[in-house]
Amino acid sequence: MGKGGMSHGETKDGSEVNMAAWLVGINNIKIQPFELPPLGPYDVRVQMKAVGICGSDVHYLKTMRCADFVVEEPMVIGHECAGIIQEVGSEVKTLVAGDSVALEPGISCWRCNQCKEGRYNLCPEMKFFATPPVHGSLANQVVHPADLCFKLPDNVSLEEGAMCEPLSVGVHACRRANIGPETNVLILGAGPIGLVTMLAARAFGAPRIVITDVDDYRLSVAKKLGADDIVKVSTNMQDVAEEVEQIQKAMGAGVEVSFDCAGFNKTMSTALSATGSGGKVCIVGMGHNEMTLPLTPAAAREVDVIGIFRYKNTWPLCLEFLRSGKIDVKPLITHRFGFSQKEVEEAFETSARGSTAIKVMFNL
Repeated sequence: MGKGGMSHGETKDGSEVNMAAWLVGINNIKIQPFELPPLGPYDVRVQMKAVGICGSDVHYLKTMRCADFVVEEPMVIGHECAGIIQEVGSEVKTLVAGDSVALEPGISCWRCNQCKEGRYNLCPEMKFFATPPVHGSLANQVVHPADLCFKLPDNVSLEEGAMCEPLSVGVHACRRANIGPETNVLILGAGPIGLVTMLAARAFGAPRIVITDVDDYRLSVAKKLGADDIVKVSTNMQDVAEEVEQIQKAMGAGVEVSFDCAGFNKTMSTALSATGSGGKVCIVGMGHNEMTLPLTPAAAREVDVIGIFRYKNTWPLCLEFLRSGKIDVKPLITHRFGFSQKEVEEAFETSARGSTAIKVMFNL
């Protein structure tokens, strides 16, 4: 197991039992005791205050799996989180009890070639909150390495700190695609990740951003958050050519970079067709495992296809964007719940239902 904890049970010294939301079966979450591991010299114990629900959490709840990761035994859910430090290990010099922090959820090995080369997000031994068999952070308290806990600026709330995790995906995507003041950006998918990618692209200086989706409400949210134009699309592959024309008209210039934040056959086909010669398509969403795509025409125009997986070294920049006001994630938090059994169930139902829910947040 990762640093988050090991197994459920009562504390030996009679102190208050640490409780967590355990995924115990399909559509079955139970709040149960969660025993924390001993505090290591470089660890901190954090009282969770804000935990968001991610699409992967919902996948695990509905199917007990997400991509190749399968839940084979009860697991604590949650990985988008922030809290207040309660205790620090003997060698921790940068944080003290009482500090508000945002937690980066992945613990890499720092020994493999990927880690040594600085791409620790690709570490094959990564221990990531709520990725089986590692427990997550929807709990009263967790133990985590201090170097993965980032102190919040005074004007950044704990909820905003928890939003650093999804925002990190957008920031990492923008870094990978080299977004700047001369990059016109197309975003396919106006869900939570599409919206944070849009906010990140703007913060990186993108002068014009067009976003597409099948849902009118999400497009309206994107427009309010600063999209220059929106294009409603269908799920029909036969509409790709017509929709590409609409996108190019809405952009009013060439598309330098497209972010596919859905990862479906149609969205990737649209991205490859809409992106201008010499541009880039960045795969952010992972909806379909296999796709049939117009790669040859894209290759003939030297359109590069790049992927991203999670993020690396993004928390400091995310916090600076939030501190400076370059990015405001508060409008993305549409629903809030407490940490009772009933509220946990209602929160996951709300997130899974979608509709007007963008980011569902627990306040512990």
